Amino acid sequence: MKKMVLASNNAGKLAELQAMLAPLGLTLVRQADLGIGEAPEPHVTFVENALSKARHAAAASGLPALADDAGLCVHAFGGQPGVDTAYYATRFGYEKSDANNVRALLEQMQAVEDRRAAMVSTLVAVRSPDDPEPLIATGRVSGEITRAPKGEGGFGFDPVMFIPEFGKTFAELPADVKNTHSHRGRAAQAMLALMRERWL
Repeated sequence: MKKMVLASNNAGKLAELQAMLAPLGLTLVRQADLGIGEAPEPHVTFVENALSKARHAAAASGLPALADDAGLCVHAFGGQPGVDTAYYATRFGYEKSDANNVRALLEQMQAVEDRRAAMVSTLVAVRSPDDPEPLIATGRVSGEITRAPKGEGGFGFDPVMFIPEFGKTFAELPADVKNTHSHRGRAAQAMLALMRERWL
């Protein structure tokens, strides 16, 4: 197994995951580059959406597939926005964008004292569309939502996600540090171990 399709069209995600899976000698190909459209994501959990995306990409490409679903889970909101993280701002009449997501979150949390939150990433890999034993790896980083954005790096909610172990927001960390310790970084390391153990 040398080639694997990534069920995402996000170039940043491709670069991040390709670097992490490089030790296995695996080449990731974006589904868009194979003419594969986006899979529907109707589910309320990260794992179901990632599995749906991986099966879709494997069926359309004939290759093993890797998919991820990730988001922000705010403790005071019962784990929301969760799978709807990318569209969070649209709930409050804003256009979909990272900046509007941050703005909407800070507005909704203005009077909230419990600032606990987690960034969660779930990676799912399948050998074929009907693989009975998909590999599932989860990465989680706990932190707190700041009262104002800090830092220029990263994307999404990184400027308001304060990580106590570093004393900084994700957006204030150097990219290599963030990638190693991010939710996606942790999920990828766990996935790497699973692939080594079960597939290679």
